Amino acid sequence: MGRYIIRRLLYMLVVILVVSVITFGLMHAVPGGPFTREKALPEETLKVLNERYHLDDPLWKQYIDYIYAVMVPRITTTPPSTSLQDDFLLSAKIGPVWFRWMNFGPSFKSRSRTVNDIFRDNLPISGQLGVMALFVAILIGMPLGMMAALKQNTILDYLGMGVAIFGVSVPAIVMGPILVWIFGVELKWLPPTGWGAKPPYFLGFLPTKIGWDFFKYAIMPSIALGMASSAVIARLTRATLLQTIREDYIRTARSKGLKESVVIIRHALKNSLIPVVTVLGPLFAALVTGTFVAELIFGIPGMGKYFVTSITNRDYPVIMGTILLYAVFLVIANLIVDILYAYLDPRIRYD
Repeated sequence: MGRYIIRRLLYMLVVILVVSVITFGLMHAVPGGPFTREKALPEETLKVLNERYHLDDPLWKQYIDYIYAVMVPRITTTPPSTSLQDDFLLSAKIGPVWFRWMNFGPSFKSRSRTVNDIFRDNLPISGQLGVMALFVAILIGMPLGMMAALKQNTILDYLGMGVAIFGVSVPAIVMGPILVWIFGVELKWLPPTGWGAKPPYFLGFLPTKIGWDFFKYAIMPSIALGMASSAVIARLTRATLLQTIREDYIRTARSKGLKESVVIIRHALKNSLIPVVTVLGPLFAALVTGTFVAELIFGIPGMGKYFVTSITNRDYPVIMGTILLYAVFLVIANLIVDILYAYLDPRIRYD
């Protein structure tokens, strides 16, 4: 297992390099630049800005310098400075030396902030929303799928699949305003905009206080974002559980006189979870990276606003940093899914 994880981490580096090359090339293929304005800047001002951010260097040199700053860790005895060029996402003192890693550079749009500053302030909120949406998806999807499978061709089966079809058919861009209108404007049960967690965060991304003040802001965006994913989980759970409960070993377990609840939970459900777990990794990455619409609808100060505006403003460091970080989330989520396979099915080995 250890060698398999190391091998997958090495593959992750290859994936990140490929994603970075494609993203970097597409960014610079678009006409214009980060300092292109409707009213053109004076040539001398534009020249100074390009020299300051090294945009006048050849593209291959810009890419190599960027990848070196992001991917190569630094070990030094010099403490970090307050310079925008010297801001690393990970910076820790280990004995007499400093370990520093991932310098995404300064933002071209927010001149007084670095990309890492934006990540520290806004990325945890997108992560919290993504985790809450995944929790909602599992909480709704798995019970619906189990109910539909165990009560096949009954009213409960049709009801569960009806909810699943509704979740797939109504995207967050439609569900969000409906929830805001009903529960935020008409009933006034929940605040229509905002987010309950404030920095600093525990371990860099977890809210320090989890109570009603947090959940009252998270309920509506989590439901709006998680309903479509819950439909995918419900339909997949139903299909795999129906197949599993018809296997010979399930009939054998029943013939031994085991309780139906033990047969379903201990034997059938665990073995039917492998296809469901397969989609949880990509679903989690999709929810974390796809919070942009929900953040805009509910006024959540996550990464959505910065990423969307960075594309229109051609803020290269924010675009590159966000896409690379989300690519890491996706690869790690898939790695966790593969490791869970071995737990759910002892026959699976990665030696």
